[in-house]
Amino acid sequence: MTKYYHVDIWGSREYKYSYLNENDFTTIEWKEIFPTSPFYLFIPQNQDLLVEYNQGWKITDIMPVNSSGIKTHRDHFALDFDADVLQKRIEDFINLNITDDVIAQKYNINDTNEWKIKESRYLLANNCEWEKYFTHCLYRPFDWRNYYHHQNISERPRNEVMRHLININHQNLAIAIGRQGQAVDDPEWSLVTVSKTSVDTNIFRRGGVNIFPLYIYPDIENDQYNLFTERNSNFSPNFLSEIKAKLGYIPTPEQIFYYAYAIFHSPTYRQRYAEYLKIDFPRLPLTSNEQLFKNLAQKGEELVKLHLMESQQLNRLITKYQGEGDNSVTEVTYKPQQQRVYINKTRYFEGILPEIWGFKIGGYQVLDKWLKDRKKANRSLSFDDVLHYQKIVIALTATLTIMKEIDQIIPE
Repeated sequence: MTKYYHVDIWGSREYKYSYLNENDFTTIEWKEIFPTSPFYLFIPQNQDLLVEYNQGWKITDIMPVNSSGIKTHRDHFALDFDADVLQKRIEDFINLNITDDVIAQKYNINDTNEWKIKESRYLLANNCEWEKYFTHCLYRPFDWRNYYHHQNISERPRNEVMRHLININHQNLAIAIGRQGQAVDDPEWSLVTVSKTSVDTNIFRRGGVNIFPLYIYPDIENDQYNLFTERNSNFSPNFLSEIKAKLGYIPTPEQIFYYAYAIFHSPTYRQRYAEYLKIDFPRLPLTSNEQLFKNLAQKGEELVKLHLMESQQLNRLITKYQGEGDNSVTEVTYKPQQQRVYINKTRYFEGILPEIWGFKIGGYQVLDKWLKDRKKANRSLSFDDVLHYQKIVIALTATLTIMKEIDQIIPE
């Protein structure tokens, strides 16, 4: 029987050369490893813990309808901070009195293998419903942008999933989860967020994202559409059977969604299964303790409302916007002793703790990223922008508290 061994030599290049010069195959302290399906990793793994982890349900087996996020291939054109600016841009695009060359130069867009300016402009100009495709997109953590969702503008709109979210008549949620924690390489896995809108494929810093809608709606534009227009939950029958076997009944789809959201925000879960979260989608452990399930679902619901900016907690501001001068974002600087985040030399947000300033989601330091994206775009903060940023601070502060509470609920 074939055996596999591993050794980890950590240090500088000089140290590694020295170690190899002083040792050979017989003197190196090898560790036997056991590569297993499906990845056959040639690294040590805790086999007992892996068995425990694999008893959970992989998110792709729980919610089978999913896809990666949208890929416009021209974000600067398909998205904008200002709705009016985006509206004017699309109006120019469908105005066939303006030449293709002028449009291409004015908006810095070009033909690709799959997308042609001339053809796309003609098709969209002859679409009598072109105005209904203005919507929003969760572009980065806590950063929603105005977005034009149509294949003549956005090259990969992922309609098979996004249609369940962007229709104004649909009441839906989606959990957004990254597959490869090692691509982000943060100290703790955090590749999870929530949305009611479409989600950009780069919502996290690296490694991509998959969007899992809670409900699946019938396609009323499809020829197969009939009178049965009820929405269905996006949970597999086998998963629901397992839930019923554990609890004795099937909870509401929202309760299951909130329960999962809480588990994926548990610091203990993230630390305990860190080595497995690096390489694949997370797995959800189930409980047969009904009260535990309900308590965790409650905490998950609180997190969801915070992350959607719908919580009543967000109305109680804990920071102040201070200083003189304009609101242009020209340099983003954090001063921990003063607990201030400066957006330029004179204006700043005050009352931001170091752990909140450093809070990360999917590899992005949320408060830093939000401001630097506006610096890159030469933006000045509006009143609504200032208020939104202050609400993000509340959401992150409350999230840290709830994450600790989740661990206190889960028995050791």
